[in-house]
Amino acid sequence: MVLTTDADIAELNRRYLNRPGPTNVIAFPQQEGALAGLTPGLLGDVVVSVDTARREAEENGLDPEEHLMRLLIHGLLHLLGHDHVNNEEEAQAMEELTEKLLAASAGPRGEDS
Repeated sequence: MVLTTDADIAELNRRYLNRPGPTNVIAFPQQEGALAGLTPGLLGDVVVSVDTARREAEENGLDPEEHLMRLLIHGLLHLLGHDHVNNEEEAQAMEELTEKLLAASAGPRGEDS
């Protein structure tokens, strides 16, 4: 996982995805392409813009740390093959799984937590 700035993720977004501007998270799978078998135990890299994550959390009334975890989970799901870009059903399923995993990552919450 790489935590970065809007400027840095915008450059990655332009260079590798041919998209302008910053985004919140980009996943770079290592198990795709010509060298996929080179490191079978490595899923890939997840790059998160802390600037965008912070801004999104503020705009939507979210806890910044929880939103950062949400973006990490989202990126990991991409590394596992989930895709929301071209399929609305998959987008909804991915969102639901993200929220389910986010809730599970928080663990049990009691008065001592």
